[in-house]
Amino acid sequence: MGERMEDGDMVHAGDLAGKVAVVVGGSTGIGAATALRLASAGAAVVIGGHEADDVKAVVDRLGAKGAVVDGDVGDVRSDDDMARLCATAADRFGGLDVLVYCAGIQRYGTVVDTTASGFDEVIAVNLRGLYLAAHHAVPRMRERGGGAIVAVASVQAHATQKGVAAYSASKGGIVALARAMAIDHAADCIRVNVVSPGSVDTPMLRRSARQFGNGRAEDDVLRDWGASHPLGRVARADEVAEVIAFLAGPRASFVTGAEIRVDGGLLANLAVALPE
Repeated sequence: MGERMEDGDMVHAGDLAGKVAVVVGGSTGIGAATALRLASAGAAVVIGGHEADDVKAVVDRLGAKGAVVDGDVGDVRSDDDMARLCATAADRFGGLDVLVYCAGIQRYGTVVDTTASGFDEVIAVNLRGLYLAAHHAVPRMRERGGGAIVAVASVQAHATQKGVAAYSASKGGIVALARAMAIDHAADCIRVNVVSPGSVDTPMLRRSARQFGNGRAEDDVLRDWGASHPLGRVARADEVAEVIAFLAGPRASFVTGAEIRVDGGLLANLAVALPE
């Protein structure tokens, strides 16, 4: 049976007992939900984020539930900061077994509208940050005899809307990089997989709702966006975290180089409706 924690959170208790996880971008949204999932499965968790108050809030929340947790404030664009984050896991808890990369930003524009610096910023946070985190995590996983990396991409790696050129490119790059890492590090018993969500109720999505909602209530905008998914709603962050926790744990021991779309059927749907 699974173990329930506050807020209705449920995973298979003990799946990750004795493991150490780093969640990059773990202070909000999918990352924060994932940190809770991994902690409730028994992992010691190090939360990486760029806002000290957000990191502290999640650390305090997990600590109050009895989780073994630490936090580190840094910039995913910094090689030194990603090295320190992985070192924190090793120094504080003895090693590193799981890396989850949830950090991401969204900037809107075509290739004409987007400046070179704006494009570089999205790639640096969404894609290059994954490279930096993995660059420092993989050697530490080797020391432990293996590990698991889960990167969060997006359905927009495969099918996109207008005006998200940089974001789509970065998410497609995540899928390709993860696949390459899965092959490169299979002999090290390091599994690398991707979760690609559709629309998820996170602070990022709600910022978009405010930006494009023409003054409408956020919940109303999200309800309309959710209607484009066959399941009829946007996802909750904890629903995505469940899949991440599965891929990070022993129940996915023969899964690597895979991508799981947690999109409510969005990409399976034929956009042109047939006549009734």
